[in-house]
Amino acid sequence: MNPLMAPDPQHRDARCALSVNVNKVALLRNTRHLGIPSVLRAAELCLQAGAQGITVHPRPDARHIRADDVRELAALLKAWPQAEYNIEGNPTQNLMDFIREVRPQQATFVPDAEDQFTSDHGWNLPADGGRLRPLIEECRQLGVRVSLFMDPLPAAMRHVAELGADRIELYTETWASAFGTSREDDVLAGFAAAARAALAEGLAINAGHDLNRDNLTRFLREVPGVAEVSIGHALIADALELGYAETVRDYQRCIQRAYA
Repeated sequence: MNPLMAPDPQHRDARCALSVNVNKVALLRNTRHLGIPSVLRAAELCLQAGAQGITVHPRPDARHIRADDVRELAALLKAWPQAEYNIEGNPTQNLMDFIREVRPQQATFVPDAEDQFTSDHGWNLPADGGRLRPLIEECRQLGVRVSLFMDPLPAAMRHVAELGADRIELYTETWASAFGTSREDDVLAGFAAAARAALAEGLAINAGHDLNRDNLTRFLREVPGVAEVSIGHALIADALELGYAETVRDYQRCIQRAYA
């Protein structure tokens, strides 16, 4: 381990939570009209296996998660009061209607275009701040925590805090791409610096995008203060081979190793 990137001991006792993104279950279901695989059943099995939350990203074209899924998952999670419901999306598109209706524990604001294939960048602050501020304020009035999807840019964290958001979600695709290459240490150092800047501003930290069983442990070991990871594509792909329960347990083992 690079000694300059040693984990902050102040943040070793707070164990990172695992939120399972079930979008890809819905994507597979939507290829037929049989209602299988069940998004609701997938979420239930993941919660039973120890996941601490469920994430969905209902896009305007409903190509995977649909409005009924959002509502049915909200109903399911009432039986799991210890679990978190995290709804992602662009708050200038369809996200706020869902937030107002089901009031999840967390809303993650993501700057996606309506036809975007997958999330690929964070908010541009302070430029995007004017349109985000009133929506952040509305969420907080509804009792919903707000997380902003952000690139690992330390200087941007002050702007997140000034907008009144509670958390950031670090966009981790660059870490996943660098993992196992000569750039791994440098890229991880950048994420650690961004996390320290966020913590200094009083923000909590989430992380997600292309995290998997290979790259997750080192990320959590060396990036301080990560409270939650949201993992979908890799976890659902692993579940095709291992099953939901064993996959969730294996991701929890990856998380636990970061605190060993």
